[in-house]
Order: sequence, then structure tokens, then C-alpha cells
Amino acid sequence: MSEPQTITEFYEKDHDRLDEWFKSFQTMKRSDVAKAKDAFKEFKIGLQRHIVWEEELLFPMWEDKTGMTEDGPTPMMRHEHDQIKQLLDAIHQKVERQDLNTDQEEQALLNLLTSHNRKEERALYPAIDNVTSTDERVTIFNSMQSIPEDRYNACCSGH
Repeated sequence: MSEPQTITEFYEKDHDRLDEWFKSFQTMKRSDVAKAKDAFKEFKIGLQRHIVWEEELLFPMWEDKTGMTEDGPTPMMRHEHDQIKQLLDAIHQKVERQDLNTDQEEQALLNLLTSHNRKEERALYPAIDNVTSTDERVTIFNSMQSIPEDRYNACCSGH
């Protein structure tokens, strides 16, 4: 299987993969707590990695290429990432305590992720694809693989 050629394609697939883990958590949390926790762990670590990839690789490339640092889309994306991380941590704290009454936090997270992902998939990722060459995208994909796991794998010690 070859690497996707565009940022848009790769990151949309990662959004879809993360969505499936979250849906699994939601589906299983009332019937199989152990499997629900495993699904949440995969979701949380994957989402944290996705955010690190964007904030450390994609956003700086976009800002360097366009000069848009304070007036472009990336400051809002970073702000939304902070909100996403807060909701993710709120759910995680409850899951660690075996408290699966997370419906309110899940809905808030889903609402935020739906809006956030739509902006990235319809505007930001295609814009990044438009200002980068194939070689630059390959560099991004290669750099993603070299980010140390401890930059994003902060999860679930009590699971």
C-alpha cells in the first residue's frame, strides 16, 4: 500500500480512523468496559499524536510558506486543539475512575471535532496541499514517523 499523495487524503483518513475508535468506545462503554477503555486509549493516543503532527509539522510549514502566523487559520486551530485536549482529559479522568457517565463531555467533544475537522478537511489541508510540493509532503510524512512517542503517548496508566 503506497503512502497517500496529499496532506488532505492522509489526514482525512486519520480523522476517520480516530472517529471509529471513539464510536467503539461509545458503543462498548455500557456493555464491555475493558474493551471500551482500550478503544478510548487508542482514540486518545491517536488524537494526541494527530495534534502533535499538525502543531509541530503542518502548521509551521503552512506559516513558513504563507507568512500567515497571527492572522491565518492556524491560531484558531491551535486554540481549538487546546479545547479538544481539555475535553479529552475530562473524559479520560472519568474513565480512569471507572465513571463512564461521560455523555455530556463526549457530546461537547464530538461537536467541537466535527466543526474542527470540517475546517481542516475543506480549507486548511487543501490549502497546505496547494502550497507544498510532492517532495515537501514526503518530508512531512517522513517527519511524522520520527516524532518520539513520548510527545503524544500520555495515557491510561491506570487502565
